[in-house]
Amino acid sequence: MRKLSAAALLLAAASIIAAAQDQPKNEIAVTIGRTFISDQKVPNTNFFNNTVHSGKGLSFSGNYARRLQNFRWGAVSIEVPVIINPDEDLNYGQNQVPIQYSSIFVTPAARVTFFHDLAFSPFFSFGGGLGHFVASKDLVFGGPNPGHRIKTTGALHGGIGFDLHLPGKLHGLVFRFEARDNWSGVPPINVNTGRTRQHNYYVGGGLVFAF
Repeated sequence: MRKLSAAALLLAAASIIAAAQDQPKNEIAVTIGRTFISDQKVPNTNFFNNTVHSGKGLSFSGNYARRLQNFRWGAVSIEVPVIINPDEDLNYGQNQVPIQYSSIFVTPAARVTFFHDLAFSPFFSFGGGLGHFVASKDLVFGGPNPGHRIKTTGALHGGIGFDLHLPGKLHGLVFRFEARDNWSGVPPINVNTGRTRQHNYYVGGGLVFAF
């Protein structure tokens, strides 16, 4: 009887280990959304429209993550989110700022996911990396951009969101909603807004592929 019980325990343990090993540890997520940047008034100016207005650039995010540890309450992973905003339009009352700029952020981070085995799994992440800005060759009202067009800066990253495991015939597909902020240096826009850093808020949704 003892040998039978021991064999049963060993079999159960082996089954649990095998199931844990079968669980995907890697994932690639692709989302699409918008980048939001607050308007910035230029100090010591008093002409009409003396505020730099930013558009809501259509943006894309790709993210590779690897799960490091599972817990009863969730999981801890490392991730590398890459957020690309190819066309951030600008508007200003004088012909000083570029008509637009592009940005890319690469910010490795630690991510904590809650209830990763359930249909609804919220998460948050924190990390840091680099941001890269490239301003356009033309100014907002025409003419060549006389300023520096390229700038690379450090960026702190924070994000929240949730994964939704789809049921029925769509079982195996995971929808992700995410909101992320890259707190970076300011882009090269030729005017001094009195700020040395800005928030680059990204909000988007897409799919997660686990393997």
